[in-house]
Amino acid sequence: MKLVSKIVERLALVVLLIGGMGMLFSMFLGVADIVGTQVLLIPVPGPRELTESTMVLIVFGALAYAQIRRSHIRVELVYFQMPPRVRAVMDVITDLAAIAFYGLILQQAIGEAQYSLQINEATVGLIRFPLWPARFILAAGCALMILQLALHLIEDLIRIKTGAGLENDPLGVIQKVE
Repeated sequence: MKLVSKIVERLALVVLLIGGMGMLFSMFLGVADIVGTQVLLIPVPGPRELTESTMVLIVFGALAYAQIRRSHIRVELVYFQMPPRVRAVMDVITDLAAIAFYGLILQQAIGEAQYSLQINEATVGLIRFPLWPARFILAAGCALMILQLALHLIEDLIRIKTGAGLENDPLGVIQKVE
């Protein structure tokens, strides 16, 4: 399981970095469009269409990495007051709900990506930018998230049995409250 965890973490980091580069690209494209339109009176063609597709990479690329770090939002007021086994049970419930949620998104995303590729869907505008790559990125991001959630589910089930705290706690807060 450690090997699979390491592979998923590295893959999620690569996807996160690609999403970061996409964010930088979108930012520079937006600045170029504003400067071109307002200062030079020459707008850059297609920034909205390119930014739309890049946003999918930015958001769905970061999901799995945030899950690896357990950085998604949760109500910690009650969570930190519970013993480790109860926290592990809460995490298992969360993992199962998230797997179901992202599983539904993945199911729809695969169908939409296939259909988008089949009809060669593209944006409407000066530059016809294909939309199917963004749809496949969304599906891949959901699949990676589900894989990470499954790894956390196994880890959390082991935590229920052993009563151990979280290993991946950058602040050290979760293991302090006993």
